[in-house]
Amino acid sequence: MKKGGINPNVKLELTLPHPDEVSFAKFLTQSGTFRDGDLLVNRDGVRIVSQTETQPQPPITPSDNQLSLEDMDMVKVIGKGSSGIVQLVQHKWTSQFFALKIIQMNIEESARKAIAQELKINQSSQCPYVVMSYQSFYNNGAISIILEYMDGGSLADFLKSVKTIPEPHLAAICKQVLKGLLYLHHEKHIIHRDLKPSNLLVNHRGEVKITDFGVSAIMQSTSGQANSFVGTYNYMSPERIIGDRHSSKSDIWSLGLVLLECATGQFPFSPPELEECWTNVYELMETIVDQPPPSAPSDQFSPEFCSFISACVQKDPNNRQSAHELMTHPFMNMYEDLHVDLESYFTNAGSPLATLQNFEAMDGSQGIISLVGGFDNKVAQPAMCLSPEKPTWDTGGSLFIC
Repeated sequence: MKKGGINPNVKLELTLPHPDEVSFAKFLTQSGTFRDGDLLVNRDGVRIVSQTETQPQPPITPSDNQLSLEDMDMVKVIGKGSSGIVQLVQHKWTSQFFALKIIQMNIEESARKAIAQELKINQSSQCPYVVMSYQSFYNNGAISIILEYMDGGSLADFLKSVKTIPEPHLAAICKQVLKGLLYLHHEKHIIHRDLKPSNLLVNHRGEVKITDFGVSAIMQSTSGQANSFVGTYNYMSPERIIGDRHSSKSDIWSLGLVLLECATGQFPFSPPELEECWTNVYELMETIVDQPPPSAPSDQFSPEFCSFISACVQKDPNNRQSAHELMTHPFMNMYEDLHVDLESYFTNAGSPLATLQNFEAMDGSQGIISLVGGFDNKVAQPAMCLSPEKPTWDTGGSLFIC
């Protein structure tokens, strides 16, 4: 064979990378950092940096709390989805519990960009009424997010135990949710877009916090509106179902449905005759759009509560009150003299306090999958039997943003 020639007996094979790998490569730097626009995530943590030419991009650094994955002991898996898992973990040195979401990144590019948007919201949100994100990491093809652990589970879980929630306790719960919405809507200009019982978490200190900004929209325009169709159909406002532009008032509609469900123990829109639950999502959406909005029965609830629900579920979003206006509604203050103790209420009526002993005593069927909200990676699909809401992991779209 001549020098430089090709041996005809040698078989050459050309292997093309999987399309997902090609797409994913666009998000990685040479050092192995996951990057999307101004978001940088690596094994040391997450940082949002400037993209302007006049400002240098500082290196990514850990947050001041110095949390690391190496300091976490896994207690148990508390949620599973098609793209990852949620683990309950315990810090080795302080014994503090955290919820750890681990998201595999070999998924669609749109979902990866959604994760990036969620991380930006988590990084910038600091509010006692919103579940805290302590730190995020990228390593070995996965994003890991250390989240505040809410030991009482979700409001959906709590409803399974108590069936209904009395007005005084609902007012105290609602006040905390409204404070969270005030922060999101007016300070951060964020529409949550998936407010539902499973995305409202409680703990044994009597706190209620909003979680899961998976389908949230940052209202960057002056109009403060969005028009993408994501979120859980059950609690979706009429204007969103028909594809109209929507604002923070869509979250207020969802809040009204959540409160009414908590008060009555049933999803506010009744299924067709002779059916125990909704079996057709299109019929449900038609009902939400075409039928009158639900109302609280005046013979079972106070005029103030009935008025509050009505202020939330007006079909025309322009007629709905904002979170700021609802904070001054008479229902918010009518039970203040009772000094409602949500700490005792959640502790006595809800799930047992989270301890290693309690977790070891639990079997797999008792899971606590709603302790950090949903874990989904697709546009929402409805929970077919809606009363009470059942947690679903591969539907709902409640982890990512469009």
